[in-house]
Amino acid sequence: MSTYNVTVSGISANTTETHLHDFFSFCGKIASIDHKGSEAVVNFEKPSAAKTALMLNGGSLDGATLTVTSDTVHPDEHEESKDEHIDQTDKPRAGIAAEYLAKGYTLSDSILQRAIEMDKQKGISQKFLSYFNSLDSGIGSRALGPDKTISGKLQETLAAATQQAKTVDEQKGVSKTAHEYYTKALRSPFGQTVFEFYTSTSKQVLDIHEEAKRIHSTHKAAAPLPDTTPVVQPTEKI
Repeated sequence: MSTYNVTVSGISANTTETHLHDFFSFCGKIASIDHKGSEAVVNFEKPSAAKTALMLNGGSLDGATLTVTSDTVHPDEHEESKDEHIDQTDKPRAGIAAEYLAKGYTLSDSILQRAIEMDKQKGISQKFLSYFNSLDSGIGSRALGPDKTISGKLQETLAAATQQAKTVDEQKGVSKTAHEYYTKALRSPFGQTVFEFYTSTSKQVLDIHEEAKRIHSTHKAAAPLPDTTPVVQPTEKI
């Protein structure tokens, strides 16, 4: 199987191969990592993942500024797959950048601008657009009626309707197969803003920061609460 690699240098002495894998997995599926000292070669399964990794040149990991380069010009991919599963590489680069920020990684505004420019040049994946539009219309039809979308409806009227759609989804098991974050985000008061963020190439750096905040808030709300059960110390025998 062909792989598509990038060379990473300037790696911190504290960075492990697991750290590198966690960092670059946002770009797409990793085939392997060859890590030696302050350098590593990250091999991706898809060329689009390698291109996204190059976008991260100048990003920060474990306090070190990474240099990400490639001697190869990775080819563009043709959207021929009939698989309806949305891969990480199908997402807009600005959306991937927002995921990095939401996870706590540091990306400069110049990297975020690079993500925006890549989306403008490449456009949003047709596969991702089809997925997002079907999600929008699917939730809308269950909440508001046939041929309705969440993004096209005034958000203040949606509270009761989206709860109804959620109930229908849970009964049918839809929520188990849909992307949980996108589903919740489209139903939120920011539904139209979220829809435009993921389906339009017209973005600003501030938009990425705002989306990162929404992702972080959703993940934080979904995190299990810490165990607050008091620990009873054994009484000392005299």
